[in-house]
Amino acid sequence: MSMITRESTITCSNCSLKTTETMPTDSCQFFWECPNCGEVLKAGEGDCCVFCTYGDTSCPPIQQEQDCC
Repeated sequence: MSMITRESTITCSNCSLKTTETMPTDSCQFFWECPNCGEVLKAGEGDCCVFCTYGDTSCPPIQQEQDCC
């Protein structure tokens, strides 16, 4: 089993703020609120979570090549 990266840097699509977040390993995170502008980002079509859409690292289940949520 390969190492799982638990941190991902999300980039807000509204204000471009980059924030490093710890990803949950037991659930998907469908929404994320930007701490700078308050924009609520949601997972894009075809993605399981906000990390897969806006993050620089995919969520742990996708990293392990498993189905997510």
